[in-house]
Amino acid sequence: MGNDKKLTLQSEDFSAWYNEVVLRAELADHSPVRGSMVIRPWGYGIWEHMQSALDAMFKETGHENAYFPLLIPMSFIEREKEHIEGFAPELAVVTRAGGKELEEPYVIRPTSETIVYSMYAKWVQSYRDLPVLLNQWANVIRWEMRTRLFLRTSEFLWQEGHTAHATAEEAEEETLLILELYRKFMDEWLAMPPITGLKTDSEKFAGAVSSYSCEALMKDRKALQTGTSHFLGQNFSKQFELTFQSEDGKEEYAWNTSWGVSTRLVGGVVMTHGDDNGLVIPPRLAPTQVVIIPILAGEETSEVLAKADEVLDQLKNTGVRARIDNRDHLSPGAKYFEWERKGVPFRVEIGPRDLEKGQLALVRRLTAEGESRRAFVPEAEAIAKLPEKLEEFQDDLLEAARVRREDSTVRGVGSLGELEEAFDSGAGFVYTGWSGDPAIEEMVKERLKATIRVLPSQEFRSVTAPSRCVSGDRESVAEVVWARAY
Repeated sequence: MGNDKKLTLQSEDFSAWYNEVVLRAELADHSPVRGSMVIRPWGYGIWEHMQSALDAMFKETGHENAYFPLLIPMSFIEREKEHIEGFAPELAVVTRAGGKELEEPYVIRPTSETIVYSMYAKWVQSYRDLPVLLNQWANVIRWEMRTRLFLRTSEFLWQEGHTAHATAEEAEEETLLILELYRKFMDEWLAMPPITGLKTDSEKFAGAVSSYSCEALMKDRKALQTGTSHFLGQNFSKQFELTFQSEDGKEEYAWNTSWGVSTRLVGGVVMTHGDDNGLVIPPRLAPTQVVIIPILAGEETSEVLAKADEVLDQLKNTGVRARIDNRDHLSPGAKYFEWERKGVPFRVEIGPRDLEKGQLALVRRLTAEGESRRAFVPEAEAIAKLPEKLEEFQDDLLEAARVRREDSTVRGVGSLGELEEAFDSGAGFVYTGWSGDPAIEEMVKERLKATIRVLPSQEFRSVTAPSRCVSGDRESVAEVVWARAY
């Protein structure tokens, strides 16, 4: 597939467009290992900025990083009944090592609750040892049958937090703290505003008492689960004898939480902001925020290159991540095409005429319809204002995503017929009442290929709560948000 070939239009085949963008923008590639991917430097650079921002937020809230083993004894996984039932089909198991059959198989980490809480049981004796607030950055293996780069792969990168607390109230507070932290991170860094809320029992994490989720809406009006936070109760503590002596001298089981986001977020950014020309990367995440393209011609070549170097140094001094593309085997047009495809927020063009006039040509990756993307700006002004322009671009992307989400949201749906009509008309999130009956949840899933994404958090609920279940034959006990999802 040549890089000069136009992408499939989003309106024609969003799935094909996504696959082409990920490959041709050099975010990732398929590996020789089934269902796994190679994350290329451009994609990994985006992940690094996500990682850096989240890591700082975790540490500001008192969490520390640690690392736990990749291999987990099978007996650990089997201790928690719901946990093993939930993960059994996806487990990769090591049965032979060192030229011998193992006495006990090892599971390659699908998630780390079991090994983490077995260690916490060694470290915690008293209420004075609590809370334990740890996070790890790691890879996991879940043997997926159907894979897509970033969105669903057998191996992926993520962070997983695991905490232990003296009371249920503290653990529940932690669960909601992290949920809000994720929402803020996705708003401020990814410009990908999610709705948040409680998962139904059928959708919660295997082994959890309750699960909360961030759900973002992609440009094709499908939902993407972008982060989860789980209240685990004492389920894992009881299986691994994670106990402590309370202030009044009683032996009690600790209360636990777990939470995580993954490289799936990179795919979410692609589907939230990309267009028919390729990626659009929020400036805070962009490995390169500004690319400088020297227009080389005739005798002025050395002067243009010297000015490009000067502009690069000045931009770096303002904190802007910039680079020069001075490859001499590509035309300026080919470079424009490539960097547009890769989603760089701003391009600076410098040619002989710009030198004469003391100006720079600034090209914004996206502008409002009808506005010129290219602006000629005095050099000093352009350099001074680019940090501000990058923040404006970031804000514009967030606002555009919020508008799309709200424009694709339908509230007050009162019947199954209306629910079907909403999805047939292109709705993304659809709000209805629900009786709490899982049979209705399953019926809608079968009939409409839609699931309850969340029982929405307070700020995302409708002004007037629905009184009737979407089934029409009973009262509602909760408002729910339906969507077709990845």
